[in-house]
Amino acid sequence: MCGIVGYIGNRESQPILLEGLKKLEYRGYDSAGIAVFTEQGLEVTKTVGRLANLEGRLQGDPLRGTVGIGHTRWATHGKPSDVNSHPHMDNTLKFSVVHNGIIENYLELKEELMHQGHRFLSETDTEIISHLIAVEYEGDIVKAVQKAVRKMRGAFALGVLTEYEPDRLVAVRYASPLIIGIGEGEKYIASDIPAILEHTRDIYILNDGEMAVLTRDGVELMTVEGNPIAKDVFHVDWDLMTAEKAGFDHFMLKEIHEQPKAYRDTMRGRLSDDGKSVSLTELSITPEQLRAINRVHIVACGTAMHAGLVGKTIIEQLARVPVETDVASEYRYRSPIITPETLVIVVSQSGETADTLAALREAKRNGARVLAITNVVGSSVAREADDVIITLAGPEIAVASTKAYTSQLIAFYLFGLHYAQVLGTQDEAFVSHVLAAMQSLPEQVEKILSQAEVIKKIAESISRHANLFFIGRGLDYAVALEGSLKLKEISYIHSEAYAAGELKHGTLALIEEGIPVISLITQEDLQEKTLSNIKEVKARGADVFAVVNEGNEAEIAKSVDSLFAIPRTLPLLTPALSVVPLQLLSYYASLALGHDVDKPRNLAKSVTVE
Repeated sequence: MCGIVGYIGNRESQPILLEGLKKLEYRGYDSAGIAVFTEQGLEVTKTVGRLANLEGRLQGDPLRGTVGIGHTRWATHGKPSDVNSHPHMDNTLKFSVVHNGIIENYLELKEELMHQGHRFLSETDTEIISHLIAVEYEGDIVKAVQKAVRKMRGAFALGVLTEYEPDRLVAVRYASPLIIGIGEGEKYIASDIPAILEHTRDIYILNDGEMAVLTRDGVELMTVEGNPIAKDVFHVDWDLMTAEKAGFDHFMLKEIHEQPKAYRDTMRGRLSDDGKSVSLTELSITPEQLRAINRVHIVACGTAMHAGLVGKTIIEQLARVPVETDVASEYRYRSPIITPETLVIVVSQSGETADTLAALREAKRNGARVLAITNVVGSSVAREADDVIITLAGPEIAVASTKAYTSQLIAFYLFGLHYAQVLGTQDEAFVSHVLAAMQSLPEQVEKILSQAEVIKKIAESISRHANLFFIGRGLDYAVALEGSLKLKEISYIHSEAYAAGELKHGTLALIEEGIPVISLITQEDLQEKTLSNIKEVKARGADVFAVVNEGNEAEIAKSVDSLFAIPRTLPLLTPALSVVPLQLLSYYASLALGHDVDKPRNLAKSVTVE
């Protein structure tokens, strides 16, 4: 959500800022702008819409200078517009700020500033920051920023420039991600690694309540109170091509095709040498502590929540421990029963999801042990949890998550088996059998991907409809929820997912002639029941497309209009396969409708505000 880039060095900053912002487009945005120190002073150019609009405006009137900040905005306070775009300045036009996050007490601060004679141009919370800093400035930009930050409540990552000190760039992080890039004679700030990876692989990851003062020759790290801190340099070991399209038309399609590798990478090093048991050496929780756990809470948002629903079944079936699942934005508001014997598993692709972080902190305040499943080393979730399983999916750029979701499933399978080993609820032969099946999943996904044209034809057909339904039972229902969300996210087709047995409790009223119903039928102990539900919608004119197991095509074909068969695996593992055709279905439906697959409207990749 939103993107920040900053540069101080000896090269022209405008092209560096624009290229960095392009690398952050996946986060979602509706406007963009840059501020640069030029010979005329601190100048800003910003515009609503895509970066191409900003580039067009700068083409005829470039900002020339070697220090600057840039931003892509995703509207929270005030509609998308030129004036609401970042960077924002104070009334003297001497201070410029870019900001990710939300200032919760901005109205109170704005009223105080207006009483002092300050005039505001935008509807944003960010504009008050530049005014606050201007008020506090007494010849030292660092102290002015520190004083301003102490007055602010909320979540923020800041990049700050002042015309009075053109050789310093100040960065602050509180509950919104920010990194510092270290180059020879030049330094960078960014919301995420891809923005600056072309220029440096050495970074500092700021923690909450930390700030950095960048000059061409160095970086001074401190707390917002002004206390100096030491921090290890993090070296990025994945290459830029990993974050590029590599010949695919869209990042989403590339990331769907990267799932076999993501499966292998997430399993690699976490199995015993003979591949017959799980070895999660990264976990510090001891067998004794794990045995003391009497309940598990899985907390997440969106797609990660859908992975958690699968995780619930995995843990309950394998370890026989009761599991609750909660949407993170609701978790702490329902006063959940949390004790030291509760294990809270938080799931977040970015590791920066605001609601999930808040739930993590609530769990820890109540004495629970927290295990994080995330794709980002050094993220807030990874740092604050007691234990972490890093999913090795690699960078995921498309807003609609695919390989991050399926890697989360793999992490849940590994943890569920590990838990079962510790508790002794499954014998060695069973664990070995499941792991052997898991190691076949990458090749099975590749087989599904090789048949993408079959899914494409179905997708083009459903793209002509305004509404449709997904149904399934058991684990199929959990996957149906994810399939429905994917379709909504990028095709904008209204879609709902239901436990198939719930249809008769109201939803059948919405089934009419020709409406598409996507049915998952991979849980064979529930196949008869699901077929009965399919007959209910068929009797009311629905057009049913089914995802089934290989070997069951002939029997199920009698009851549906079309189907797609996935390779046969263990029932518990089918979500890792059955979701793939649904991802392709969403992708091709969006493509057929002419939408921007990687950057769907109104959505952001990393949701860092509540």
